[in-house]
Amino acid sequence: MVRDAVIVAGGGIIGLACAFECRLRGFDVTVVEKGRCGGQASGAAAGMLAPFSENPDQPDAFFELCRDSLTMYEEWLAKVRDYSAIDAEFVRSGSLNVVTCEADIQPMIRRMRWQRKAGARAEWLEPHDLRRLEPALAEEVMGALYYPDEAHVYAPIYVETLEEACRKAGVTVIEGCGAVELREWQEGIVLKGDGFETLYGERLVIATGAWSAEWQHLFDVHWPVYPIRGQICAYPSVFGEIRHIVYSSQGYVVGKRNDTLVCGASEDVAGFDTSVTERGIGRLIRWSGRLIPALKGREICLKWAGLRPATQDGFPVLGPVKPAPRVICAFGHYRNGILLSPATAKLVGDWAEGRETVPYAEAFDPMRFTYDY
Repeated sequence: MVRDAVIVAGGGIIGLACAFECRLRGFDVTVVEKGRCGGQASGAAAGMLAPFSENPDQPDAFFELCRDSLTMYEEWLAKVRDYSAIDAEFVRSGSLNVVTCEADIQPMIRRMRWQRKAGARAEWLEPHDLRRLEPALAEEVMGALYYPDEAHVYAPIYVETLEEACRKAGVTVIEGCGAVELREWQEGIVLKGDGFETLYGERLVIATGAWSAEWQHLFDVHWPVYPIRGQICAYPSVFGEIRHIVYSSQGYVVGKRNDTLVCGASEDVAGFDTSVTERGIGRLIRWSGRLIPALKGREICLKWAGLRPATQDGFPVLGPVKPAPRVICAFGHYRNGILLSPATAKLVGDWAEGRETVPYAEAFDPMRFTYDY
């Protein structure tokens, strides 16, 4: 048995982030990925870091986790960049949550009030102030909730940056390993796979996204995790044509430094099918043209889809598994995996070291579904 060894199953953003954090804390770390790193939800994401836009309802534990992760992001990226020397294209653009119906204005203002109390910087913009910030919006937009601190990264480069940082820090990354088998998890971790020799460790981190339910039978637990297909397209666009992340009730648009304007996301339940559909992309084209008139008739230049790991209650699954305390869960982040990578990595590092974590982490207990099952 290798002392102080952590094996991370899953080479997406969450798995790589956990591996990097554990390596910085002095663990020997190995990542096993059945395909290629970032080949599923991570590389297909739009890369928004928008805890206030994505959590409109109440200041619950998930809101706190998302908010805390945003505050960690710039310091986190600086550590990653120290090892990788690759820029993840972090842009603190701010975000605009627009409304086109008068009935939606008061709910937005109520949301602004509770989020301010919970630590968000937020401001309601009337149409004249809104168009000063974002002149490309359609005339029917009646106002917007403005979050100046929200930001975005370019997800494919962030994956590349984090993978390179892991390798430079001394993490062993094994891709294309196919199926893996957990042969021992009580006295230690013994993992066997098609593409590697037997691995031994003290801790196993499960970060296999939408596929994580495949592990539940080993521990006699219930993890209702399933894939949601998110379809996204991009228009050719000069960086700065749209200055902010713009959310509407139909989706979002965000400008990237590679001169594309990303538009998403059309979501549906399609199992593990990652194909792109005419219906899904067509919906994006229609609503984005209504929101930004300059996009009407503009041909898209890219379209793609990724699988987002959703859970039954919408919260990620984080923490040690009580029947198997050497096993730590880190999955079910749905569409917030990019945002939550620093905070999840910190939690996993703390659990690996046997430290206390923030009180709200209890809300993500891997056993919560089993108790209710």
